[in-house]
Amino acid sequence: MALAVRPSPVKSEHTHAAATDPIRVMVVDDSAVVRGLVARWIGEESGMEIVARHANGQKAVADVAASRPDIIVLDVEMPIMDGLEALPHLLKNRPGVKIIMASTLTQRNAEISMKALALGATDYIAKPDSNSGITTSTGFRTDLVAKIRTLGRKRGGAPVRAPISHNTGELPRRQTTATATARPAVNTAADNGGGAIRLRPFSTIAPRILLVGSSTGGPQALIKLFTAIGPRIGNIPVLVTQHMPATFTAILAKNLGEASGRPGAEGQQGEVLQPGHIYVAPGGYHMRLVAAAGGAAIALDQGPEINFCRPAVDPMFESAARIYRAGILATILTGMGQDGARGGQVIADAGGTVLAQDEATSVVWGMPGAAANAGICSAVLPLSELGPKINSLIK
Repeated sequence: MALAVRPSPVKSEHTHAAATDPIRVMVVDDSAVVRGLVARWIGEESGMEIVARHANGQKAVADVAASRPDIIVLDVEMPIMDGLEALPHLLKNRPGVKIIMASTLTQRNAEISMKALALGATDYIAKPDSNSGITTSTGFRTDLVAKIRTLGRKRGGAPVRAPISHNTGELPRRQTTATATARPAVNTAADNGGGAIRLRPFSTIAPRILLVGSSTGGPQALIKLFTAIGPRIGNIPVLVTQHMPATFTAILAKNLGEASGRPGAEGQQGEVLQPGHIYVAPGGYHMRLVAAAGGAAIALDQGPEINFCRPAVDPMFESAARIYRAGILATILTGMGQDGARGGQVIADAGGTVLAQDEATSVVWGMPGAAANAGICSAVLPLSELGPKINSLIK
């Protein structure tokens, strides 16, 4: 489908920010076609502007302090200085900048992008493998603009949210009449203004499975979480759904296995879950659970996207709840949208435990925020506290 053409506000390879304080974007790519297209797309969006365009990382590093971007779209493969080499210099010269790595879907580029995320990049996006593909791909444009807009919102400080009580597992201090008869009961957090977030008691049943869902900022958060959990997950299976394309998910599974000291791989069709194993939903497939002799097995499908994603967290949560009921420990990490909230509700209604990452440590407080505001969580914690909490519940 042809893209609508409109005069771009970009007059040169370097422009200055408007007084209305839009999201300031730098695009770094050795393709003039990509630079021009991204500049046009940004120019057609309200509240965004291109402040610089560069053909390699060296030029971007030299200019980043002067152009002061909020977001950098950084190509992986470039001459003179590639994206991975430029990344630490950009972060040093422009502290707090959000960097989106852009690469075609090859094994090598996926590995580089994952390394970039570990080194401080905020997010990644998969580019079509040709200029013609980029020109005609409405999906790439839509995803890129959405990422820029979402990440750009946090540059001036996180929006005010309802206060959260970090539930430590003690008995509820107060319950309303309406919630006292609900199953499970609800622990209403203290209201410090702006409305309270309700917290549910933890399940009284030891977890028989750990489920984790994440999106934007998820790869970094997952590595930190599984490093903190370590080998203690050895007595239960672990399922992870991260919004990620194919190729990336296999590398993520390997990295999570190395971080935790447990076997990690993409889930396979019909595979029976084993204690201590980490199963990551393959890119492009929803990963559900079905009952099997001795427990549960993995069922993969390429059905319609759910919450605009495939894989999605909700089908994993909902299918697991039908098998493990109150024996589920689910965790929702940083990410755009609200994937996981509906499935988390099913888990909470079945008596399981749902944890969410707090806003301060989330790159985007969409998914965990939706779960927290729905009142389905037993705790909303900083990322550094989620690992120890999971270990204590498993123990």
